[in-house]
Amino acid sequence: MASTKEIRNKIKSIKSTQKITRAMEMVAASKMKKVQQRMRASRPYADKIVEVVNHLATGRPEYRHHYLQDDLRKAKSIGIIVISTDRGLCGGLNANLFRAVIEQMKQWEDAGVSLKFSLIGGKADSFFKRMGAEIIGSSCRLGEAPTVEELIGAVQVMLKAFQEKAIDALYIAYNTFVNTMSQKPTLTQLLPIAPSEESKDKGHYWDYIYEPDAKSLLDSLLSRYIESMVYQGSVENAACEQAARMVAMKSASDNAGQIMDDFQLIYNKARQAAITQELSEIVSGAAAV
Repeated sequence: MASTKEIRNKIKSIKSTQKITRAMEMVAASKMKKVQQRMRASRPYADKIVEVVNHLATGRPEYRHHYLQDDLRKAKSIGIIVISTDRGLCGGLNANLFRAVIEQMKQWEDAGVSLKFSLIGGKADSFFKRMGAEIIGSSCRLGEAPTVEELIGAVQVMLKAFQEKAIDALYIAYNTFVNTMSQKPTLTQLLPIAPSEESKDKGHYWDYIYEPDAKSLLDSLLSRYIESMVYQGSVENAACEQAARMVAMKSASDNAGQIMDDFQLIYNKARQAAITQELSEIVSGAAAV
């Protein structure tokens, strides 16, 4: 059995760790409110532009943008934008996302499809580099409130690859915020833009009057759509990060308290054993005299 001094040192060390995890839990809770506000503020714009793009995908305009092509060639190369956190200590948030991406990757690779990646976040960058994936774009250390301008680089490299037919389809992978206790890995197709099932079920199509002309407007609108989807994925992932970190740090603090209780019990037993041994030695010495 360890000495009482060693046990006291372990208890002291665990108590110091618990103070750190509690502080991190409080910081994450404070940041979570801010990122949730940012996420909720961006959702109406994202939902509306998705609705408009769905209308365009089901429409029959004279000018058909290449992002909306129906007769797309069979995908031989796919691009994936993966959004992760820059830092760890957020439970299984990144691991669950990477697992979902890898499962889909295996299906594509079995079908002979090549994959290219554009990565947002330090964890995704380090993970897919270790895997030996083909990375054509990367953005790291963007902070807790990334702007569209900071994300454009990772987006434009994929849009250029799609326009040059280096990739036949584009997907985005990120964590969707469900609630504080639940974050859902999401893998969504961005290009080519296909009408949603709901739009197909309605049995009719939409069209718009374009000013000044359909080409210039759609070139701008559909690029903005891709950028807004990536930005929405970033703010969703940021909200997931703070929620997951808060839960993980609370769990760590609770576990530290349980370990301290266990060590305190061991310490009491060791101390009692030492006292009992000392009394036995005193009694034995007195009896010898």
